[in-house]
Amino acid sequence: MGEGGTGGRLPGPRSQLSLVLVVAGLLVVVFGARALISAATGNGPPERTLAARSPLRAARPSPTRASASPPSPSPRATKAPPRGSLVIHGAGDVSLDPSYISTYRTYGYGYAWSGLGGLFQRDDLTVVNVESPVSNLGTKVPGKQFNFRGDPAALPAMRKAGVEVGNLANNHAYDYGPAALVDTRANLLRAGIQPVGAGKDAAEAAQPAIFHVNGWTIAVVGVDEVIDPNDEVATATKPGTAAGHDFQAALAEVRAASQQADLVVVDIHWGVELDTQPESYQVDQGHQLIDAGADVIFGGHSHRLQPLEMFRGRPIFYSLGNFVWPNFSSAGSTTAVAEVTVRSRGTFTARMIPAYIQSSGHPVLRG
Repeated sequence: MGEGGTGGRLPGPRSQLSLVLVVAGLLVVVFGARALISAATGNGPPERTLAARSPLRAARPSPTRASASPPSPSPRATKAPPRGSLVIHGAGDVSLDPSYISTYRTYGYGYAWSGLGGLFQRDDLTVVNVESPVSNLGTKVPGKQFNFRGDPAALPAMRKAGVEVGNLANNHAYDYGPAALVDTRANLLRAGIQPVGAGKDAAEAAQPAIFHVNGWTIAVVGVDEVIDPNDEVATATKPGTAAGHDFQAALAEVRAASQQADLVVVDIHWGVELDTQPESYQVDQGHQLIDAGADVIFGGHSHRLQPLEMFRGRPIFYSLGNFVWPNFSSAGSTTAVAEVTVRSRGTFTARMIPAYIQSSGHPVLRG
């Protein structure tokens, strides 16, 4: 048998030429068919496709069929955003009443905040106690020694200074009755300041202000234990302030807020005027508020500065005294700004930044 065969003859020159022509014909048919298919589907050679695109799209490869469908979410995409650190400030009693703060007429409403060096503008949240209605509505509630009425025109300066929350849970928010109290909430909101601690009914009075900052959700609530007049506490059908002497209602308010937020800030009006130390019941209540879910407590009403306590790693400022207030005495003018720093891992540090009310309604930082 010859090499390469099965017993037949080797092909001659003519047979080899015929074989070459057959193979060439088959290649023409195959490549011709591919060209027709590419023309019909638009999937031509890569250089033609790129030439038809804009430069931006040409720089990006066309998605394959597998990548065209939405990708499954990765575990990282489902995680909450990372938390950063927070700086929260609290300050004591603020009067926006031009008949009580003499410097408003002379220097304007911005003067009240001009001694702070922009402190509240650089933080993440500032809470103050607004010790009056801020409204032109209502009538004076009888039987009170002092009836304060704040001017709504003072609110833009307060917001510009960096104040985000105005607590109305105090014994002067009701000085001009329910109409002025409800209007005060509206005026604060219009100025970009969140009101807490009072409302058209008990539910609104207990409602927290919610903020989302640096990966944290913060709830701020107000509690009013100092009742003057006695009917100022909100009910299901009447405007007023939050909780009153019903401390269980205050605890419920804090627990509800803690279900909505990572951090709960409580601004509470309590204690005895001119006291420089908290009453024993305040210490007990402060601890209960922390156990109920409060993380920061700003207290007020005594018109005097009182100590800071750390309980279970959370700060309780028992009274922040006066702030934007007349400078009647050295004791009453000695005040501070509460500063709380929350680290990303959830630890707290707190301090009081000393301040002094140098002239009526003009606190100035000392440290």
